[in-house]
Amino acid sequence: MSVTGRIATVLAAVLVSAGLVSPAPAHAAVSRAQLALRWAPIHYQDVDATGSHSLGGKSDYLTRVDYDGDLNGRNNWDDAGRSDVSFAAHVYYSVVETGSHWFITYFFFHPRDWIDHPFFESEHENDGEGVTLAIEKNGTDYGVLRGAVTVAHTNFYSYTPAGSTWTTGRETVDGTLQMQSSPHDSFQHPVTAQERGGHGLKAYPQYKINGDGIVYYPSTTAETPSSADDRDVRYALVDIFAAGGLWAERGNSSLFANLGTFAGDTSGDCGVGTFSCGTNSANAPWGWDDGDDLPGRGEIATDPAKLSAEYFTVPGTLSRSYTYNPYSSAAAALKEAARTAPRVVD
Repeated sequence: MSVTGRIATVLAAVLVSAGLVSPAPAHAAVSRAQLALRWAPIHYQDVDATGSHSLGGKSDYLTRVDYDGDLNGRNNWDDAGRSDVSFAAHVYYSVVETGSHWFITYFFFHPRDWIDHPFFESEHENDGEGVTLAIEKNGTDYGVLRGAVTVAHTNFYSYTPAGSTWTTGRETVDGTLQMQSSPHDSFQHPVTAQERGGHGLKAYPQYKINGDGIVYYPSTTAETPSSADDRDVRYALVDIFAAGGLWAERGNSSLFANLGTFAGDTSGDCGVGTFSCGTNSANAPWGWDDGDDLPGRGEIATDPAKLSAEYFTVPGTLSRSYTYNPYSSAAAALKEAARTAPRVVD
């Protein structure tokens, strides 16, 4: 530093200490909501508008659990056919944090898991699939995306974006997580996709739109699709940990049949013209499970550092100690539920 520079630095410090000049404001860390919005997926939803159970495509729209104005899981199939309910696009999220990583789980909800033929497939009330992203802290505001694990019914699939340092662990990496720019912000987002009807979720293009479909973009605005073939619909995020949110309602027996499993029955026309209608068949993130893999039920959301250590080979530090994890408050109950709850059938 030059003599002039040193003098300027000393003078600035003197002025600040004397209260004559305010210090430069500290750089504020981004909030968990901002972090979730930055990494939220661009999402390709295949839509089938045929058959009475599709409701002209609405059964494949993303929406809130309380889209019909209540937190009763046993009327969601029936209420999907009402003309006065909202299919404004929402996606749920939770953020947990260790000293080395953020882990963001996104939960995609549909009122119906449906089919339109009678051959050996079941449908059921409510449907919940999703993805957990692992974000390495690297000194920047939003970190760097290293890996993802998606939920497709009772199976998990793992992905890494191009250039990731994470590689195959106990589970084989199933593909590349593509990134895509959004017309609604300045970021590159991971790209996910869901099939129509059963709504299994994988990295795009392992599922993709065939015919009708909706492309959802993360936003602070919740839009309703204009039709079953709308390629620019913005969705809003809903914090699972918010006051009165899904996690707070986990003991609500009208919404959940047991810890992590939504309540659902066979009312309405669920199962009519098909093989059968299942009950209590959809799961929240703390109920997701791949029974063939080592991590326990729900740990994709509640202990994603453990899941990441099992699914991937991670160079450097992967801290397993959480600095923020509201799921931990129910750790014992979650383990008991994993031991005693019926097997996951979504």
